[in-house]
Amino acid sequence: MMDAAKADTEYVSLLQLFEDFREQFRISDRATYLATVSERSVAMEFKGLIDFERRLAAFKDDDWPVSRQVDLRLIRAEMNGLRFAHTVTRPWSMDPGYYADFVREIGYGHRFPLSSRALAEFSRYLKATGAIFANARDNLSDVGKIPRDLATLAIRDLSESGEQLEYLATRLTQYHPEILSDVQQAVRHTEEFSAWLEKHRPDMNGVAGVGRENYNWLLEHVYLIPYSIDELRLMVELEDNRVVTFQRLEEVRNAHLPQLQPVSSQEEYRESVYASIEHLMNFIKDRKLFSMPDYLVPGNYPGSWHGFDRNWPEKHDYFFNFSHRESLMEEAHEMVGHHFDELRADRHPHPVRHGWRPHKISTARAEGFAFAIEELFMHAGYLENRSPRAREVAYEQAAFRTVRAMADLRMHNHEWDLEQAMDYAVANAPHGQLLDGSDHLWFEMGTTLRGIGHHMLMVIGKVQFMKLFRDYAHAKGDDFQIKEFLDRFFASGVIPFSLIRMEMLENLAPDQQFATNERDH
Repeated sequence: MMDAAKADTEYVSLLQLFEDFREQFRISDRATYLATVSERSVAMEFKGLIDFERRLAAFKDDDWPVSRQVDLRLIRAEMNGLRFAHTVTRPWSMDPGYYADFVREIGYGHRFPLSSRALAEFSRYLKATGAIFANARDNLSDVGKIPRDLATLAIRDLSESGEQLEYLATRLTQYHPEILSDVQQAVRHTEEFSAWLEKHRPDMNGVAGVGRENYNWLLEHVYLIPYSIDELRLMVELEDNRVVTFQRLEEVRNAHLPQLQPVSSQEEYRESVYASIEHLMNFIKDRKLFSMPDYLVPGNYPGSWHGFDRNWPEKHDYFFNFSHRESLMEEAHEMVGHHFDELRADRHPHPVRHGWRPHKISTARAEGFAFAIEELFMHAGYLENRSPRAREVAYEQAAFRTVRAMADLRMHNHEWDLEQAMDYAVANAPHGQLLDGSDHLWFEMGTTLRGIGHHMLMVIGKVQFMKLFRDYAHAKGDDFQIKEFLDRFFASGVIPFSLIRMEMLENLAPDQQFATNERDH
């Protein structure tokens, strides 16, 4: 057995390795990176990755405490995620959206007038678009290998980004006319890149989706999920059966009640959201669900995605069909699930677990928990004293998540293309007619085609959370307390459920054989 001093020395070396790895592969300036990335530069990056993998493989953690074993697995998963990008997805040479995203990102979130620093940065980004799209055309020149569906998504995104930049031009005329020409040039470069993609799209014959073998490798080595794509498909089907059945039974139970009426103005929606936030804060504290340190406050959470700063539209985004009738589930997901998670992650004291994980390593945990509490808080009582029809909304939202997860699995298993997945969503999602041709549908299908497994991870993450809940509660027996469970859950950080299980079920009722691996019983 390794002595404690040597173990500590090795662990310190592991932390230094992680710091070196993050530093070497950090993209400090995305504009410069996108304008210069090339086959040569990524080949050099890959050589550096191989060196880090070799160094990591030298660590033997058999005698390490579980918490340190978890850290090593997190670091390995991060390296595996980078390897997957280099060997499978290769977005710099396969995905036009890799470059189109830059224009989308710089076009949103501005509050005028801009500070002098923000103005200079915005101007620099606008001027960078020409070099970025010129480099994109070079890197995407082997057009026959590019998946046509990815080009279709990029063209749509570029169109929306161009419209947003033109809108910004009208604002800049009033506030910052000195950079108006920069915006106009960025619009021109965006249109030229979009036209280039349109010209070559008929010749793009690559297949979108990574395929079964690659998907399974990603599950095992990056997402650290102990199931195959076939098993996940069955789990999603069963979850879909459950939530749709429950949704329909709620409709039967509530048949004598009036339908929920959506809010009809921005003011009503704002009041609904703030009332739901207050209700959630009181519910958590009254039920003592988990510890509430001083920093867990709504703060600036009600952000621009609510649309409070925009005019009330004639036609609403699909998801507002839910939140405009009952906003509580959406606010539970976004505030308690994501906003609070981000606040905790930013304050996590451990260098390996601080903040968010790249390559969607955190997605099952983050999205799965946020999705789970929409329904689980309902069973804990947060819909009491609200219309019973609200339960229907909870299950409708859940059913849309399972539809998206199935589209995810079948696109990446090369059963469906983008159009077939969208048709499936319209035909099977609650109120699917509202999705037909909508921006929201394009966004969700693009998210899961380009961000591999995103919607599957949300549904399976919810299943994994419930299994952890069940196993922990069963092992604790009469001593189970929800607050103690959730506090320990949050303390692990926003990391894969398989690793959280290692920590939370370690030495817990060993006679009951509650192994850390979900598949062991």
